[in-house]
Amino acid sequence: MDCAEAYVRYMCTWLLDNCYDDLEVMAKNVDEGCIDRLNLVASTPFVRITYTDAIELLRKAVAQGQAFENQVEWGIDLASEHERYLTEVVFQKPVIVYNYPKGIKAFYMRLNDDGKTVAAMDVLVGELIGGSQREERYAILMNGLEEMGLPVEPYEWYLDLRRPGTVKHSGFGLGFERMVLFATGMDNIRDVIPFPRYPGRADL
Repeated sequence: MDCAEAYVRYMCTWLLDNCYDDLEVMAKNVDEGCIDRLNLVASTPFVRITYTDAIELLRKAVAQGQAFENQVEWGIDLASEHERYLTEVVFQKPVIVYNYPKGIKAFYMRLNDDGKTVAAMDVLVGELIGGSQREERYAILMNGLEEMGLPVEPYEWYLDLRRPGTVKHSGFGLGFERMVLFATGMDNIRDVIPFPRYPGRADL
């Protein structure tokens, strides 16, 4: 989480330092708040809350009259409207949600001691980053495959990496186009991809 936060804040700072003229063009023609948004993210420590606490905040909002299209209950995958509510209304800054229910995450994410959640996190800044600690314990990995009803054979190569044991490790991925979308304020991710593929246009 420290690395992911530092990475996002660095990118925002770099854009402000090196692409300010371009950002002014985007602010004039696309999103007048793009420069302020980058400044906010570059200079503000991210909030960190567990998935369980995030659900509790959303439940309180529903109890107070906030309407969501998607139901709020423990075990759901947070929808974009939930993420926006947390970042834009509750905290008004970037949020990292961690310790998600194991049932909505991949089998290779490390099971926490509670047996219900995994060591996974999402950086809620335009849905930029998702990551997790990987499960290094072979027996628990096998149990995860079984619980999810996944066949073992296609994952033999991955299991081979764990049989002799391994070090604890984790990682995350950042969507480059999502970062460009966040920075520019464009409405559709297709508009920040050089050669986008979409229904009726997959010939490229």
